[in-house]
This record gives sequence, structure tokens and C-alpha cells, in this order.
Amino acid sequence: MKVIIAGGGTGGHLFPGLAVAEALKERGVTDILFVGTEKGIEARVIPREGYRIKFIRSRGIVGKSLLRSIEGLLVLILSIIDSLKIIRSFRPDIVIGVGGYSSFGPVFVSRLMGIPSVILEQNSIPGLANRILGRFSSAVCITYHESFHFFPSSKTILTGNPIRRRITKGSREGGYRLFGLSPHKDTVFIFGGSSGAASINRAMVSALKELLDIKDSVQFLHQTGDRDYELVKDAYRSYGISATVAPFIYQMPEAYAVADIIISRAGATTLAEITALGKAAILIPYPFAAGKHQEYNAKKLHEMGAAIMIPDNELTGERLAIEIKRLLRDQSLRKELEKNSKAFGRPEAADSVVNIIESVLARKNPGFNERFHKALSHKDTKGF
Repeated sequence: MKVIIAGGGTGGHLFPGLAVAEALKERGVTDILFVGTEKGIEARVIPREGYRIKFIRSRGIVGKSLLRSIEGLLVLILSIIDSLKIIRSFRPDIVIGVGGYSSFGPVFVSRLMGIPSVILEQNSIPGLANRILGRFSSAVCITYHESFHFFPSSKTILTGNPIRRRITKGSREGGYRLFGLSPHKDTVFIFGGSSGAASINRAMVSALKELLDIKDSVQFLHQTGDRDYELVKDAYRSYGISATVAPFIYQMPEAYAVADIIISRAGATTLAEITALGKAAILIPYPFAAGKHQEYNAKKLHEMGAAIMIPDNELTGERLAIEIKRLLRDQSLRKELEKNSKAFGRPEAADSVVNIIESVLARKNPGFNERFHKALSHKDTKGF
């Protein structure tokens, strides 16, 4: 079986695609091609993961100026042309769209060529690309119940958001060694997505002076993004607070493993990983996410007692320091957050998506391995 996985731009779209690729490989599928853009995170991550990748031209349209929107439409045409060339050459059995504008061309072309497709929607409120693609894709795999009414009910399935297997298999002891951290201190892991988050970085720098009284018992692992790396690294050093600071962390399983508390944005993939692991988290949703989906995601977990939420416009160093100290000192609160977070997680989501992929292929080709029809009776399947 030959599979194209299209999309990316950010880790929130790319990493579910990698999780699906991993689950496909476990079932014997080895001919997998990723399609994305040269400017997206996929350009540097996919080669490290050992997969092939082809690039197309793609650009966003929504929320841009009139001129930029027109340019985006022209690039969209080029994206479709690029996708057509790749699909004609590779001849996939199925195309998987994992979100982002670079997923549109390949999934759209697959429809024109009669190739089945499946799209993944990570957020409760779908973006424009997936809303359009959902009309003619073979199946839509969603993360939240609230997404059902955006897509045709006859082909929409609640699977959860796929996470990579190894995310749940990080070694705590190996993580301490890898990041040069002490096993005798509490560890706070801070990251703002694949590119960092300026407001979280600034707030953390401001919070350090409020944390001096606990600096002997706490340490930090902080992914900053490229822009704020030197600023944040120098701040920890100037206050004499133990920290390992990096622009980007590739070894996320080990980073999660050592984390006693996580401070992050509220992207769907981040939340899928945090909840699968049952980690206590302080969530600071990105305020400009499409449809305010990060705010909705974080609020839902907060209301379930599975996370603490600080709106970005309320984020200060003092507020952040208060919440860090509260979680470090109140073991019962931390345990309650961990328990509720774990209850929300769906570590089996990648397998559920692959079941759907294989059932789509079985419907197109009745000779395809019949055992994969079990996806049709999955307990969370609605109208498939």
C-alpha cells in the first residue's frame, strides 16, 4: 500500500501525521510519502524521522489583506499543480490530510483522480481548508464531539488526536541525563509550540525573580524558539536558577518524562500528548488561533479539573510564579490534575485512524483485508 500524508506548517498538524505513519508502519505499510512546504516544520523534522518528503507551494488565505489573499489564491493554483505532479508520479492508494494549507492541494487532487482520502481535524472548530475538504473526502477523523456538525455525519468519526507511540515511552532517567538535569529536583517543562511563544518566554523571565525562594528545589527545561533563546538563557543564568534552555527540543518523549509540571500553549496536539501522559499543566492559549480554538481547548480541560488556564491577556510573571509555586507545593492538587488529565487522554487514537484508513480502502476494493472492517463498529464511530 502506498500512502501520501499531506499537511504541516506547525507541529500541531505534522505530529499527528507522524503518529499515523508510525501506526501504518506497524501494520506493514512502508511506502509513505509526506507532502508539505519548505518553510514548514516538516522540512526539518520529516528527514530526521527517516521518511521521504516532497514540497509544494502553499500559503494561507484567511485573515490576510486583500493583496495577500489574492496572492494566496494564485499560490493555491500552483499548489494544486504541484500536487498533481506528485500524485501522478507516486500513484498513492490513499491520501491523508493532516491539516494546514499544504494539505488542501493533495487531498483536492486525490478527489479529482478518484483516489480515496481521509482528513484529520485536531481542533473543535475546523479551519477553512478542512471544512472544504470534509465535503468530498472519504472520511473525517475528529478529536472533539463539537466538530461533528461541521462535517457530513455519514463519514465523520470521533477518533481522538493521534500521538506518536514514543511520546508515552520516554525514560525519566534517560531524560535527566540527556538534558543535564537533577533527579532530586522538581522539573518544570516550558514550551510554546514548535516556534516558541514570546509572551510565555517574557512572562517566565519576569517570573524568575519571584521564584528565588524555591530555586534550590526546582529546575526548568525550556524550549524558547530561535528568537528568544539568548534572552531566556541569560535570564536563568543571571538569577542562578538551574535550567536547560534550547531553541527546539527534538527529544520530546524524554522532555515529557522528566516533567513534573508543564507550561504550554493549548494546541490540540500538545493537549493530546499531555492528556495521554496524564501530566499536570498550566495552559496559556494562543489568543490569535483561528476560531479561538486554543482558548476553547484549554477552557474545556480547566472546567474538567484537568489543567490550570491563564488567558494570554492575563499572563504576568507574578501570576505565573504563583501558579508554579501552588502546583509544586500542593501535591494533592497536582495529583488531581494528573488523574483528570489522564482520563481525558486517547493514546489509542492513531490506531483508530488507521482502522478508518483501512476500512476506506476496503470499501473501495472489497478484496482488501476484510479484518479492517472492525473500524466500522468502533464504539466512537458515528454514522460511518
